[in-house]
Amino acid sequence: MSKVKINANAEKQKRYREKQKKLGHKQIRGYVTPQAMTCYEEIRDKTGWTDNEVLSNALRITYAAYKCGQIKLLNEWLKDHDR
Repeated sequence: MSKVKINANAEKQKRYREKQKKLGHKQIRGYVTPQAMTCYEEIRDKTGWTDNEVLSNALRITYAAYKCGQIKLLNEWLKDHDR
């Protein structure tokens, strides 16, 4: 029975991955929209950062904005620049 359950889970994961690809999402660390992928590629091109560095620095920037009370400002910038 456990082998059947393992195969069922693998099939669910495979269907999920295929669905995300059909929607145009690309897997980086999770599935992202085409717009997010454009932003990600722009960040990588401008900075030369690896995937790990992009994630780490994005978290640092978000946390710094939170600690400085600037989350609203960061969100407004993203909206103004259609990000």
